[in-house]
Order: sequence, then structure tokens, then C-alpha cells
Amino acid sequence: MTYPISFRRKVLSVREQEGLTIVQTAARFCVGIASVTRWIKNPVPQETRNKPATKIDMAALARDVREFPDAYQAERARRLGVSEKGIGHALRRMNISYKKNTAASQSGRRRTAHLPGDD
Repeated sequence: MTYPISFRRKVLSVREQEGLTIVQTAARFCVGIASVTRWIKNPVPQETRNKPATKIDMAALARDVREFPDAYQAERARRLGVSEKGIGHALRRMNISYKKNTAASQSGRRRTAHLPGDD
């Protein structure tokens, strides 16, 4: 949870007015010491996280998608040595999604019951 900027500024102003240390300020407002330290440097909350994928080689993932278009994420994860969730996030970043075709999966099944309207 991100604390609002008004709360951050209040914490810092009380620290200044009363001459509190970072540890005392954190204890008084029940926040982390690292949070107070970070707010002293920059009280404005960070809006975005500009961090590229660190473990997944996007070129290798794109090549894997071309070579194995119907593979499961678990299979891709094993081949690339990363987690399934990481593969899912990386595929989403690449705007690649797979949707099940329910009509195709139903076509091979035989009906066991007669439905109204099926004559």
C-alpha cells in the first residue's frame, strides 16, 4: 500500500518540528524505517516501475513461440528455465494471448442426451 503524499509530508514535518530521529519518527507513526528514509529523499510516491524483464530472454521467448505455437506455459518455462508465472507476464508484455476455441474442442464429443430442438 502506498501512503498518500499528505501523510508523508505530515510525518516529515513532525520529524522536523520535534527534532526526532528517523527511528523515533518511524515508531511514532508505525511505519518502516526504510519508508521514512526514502520519504526524506523524495516524498512523492513513485508512479511507475521501469524495470525490464531480468531473467527471461525475450528473443528466446519469441523464438520459442514461433517454434512451438501450441505449447503450454509450463513447457515454455521448463525450456527457458524460468517460472510459469514469469512466462505468463512476459507473453502479456509481448501482447501474445491464447484463447480456447470451445467449438473445436466440443466437435469431437458425442452427445449422450437428446436436447429439445435437436431433430
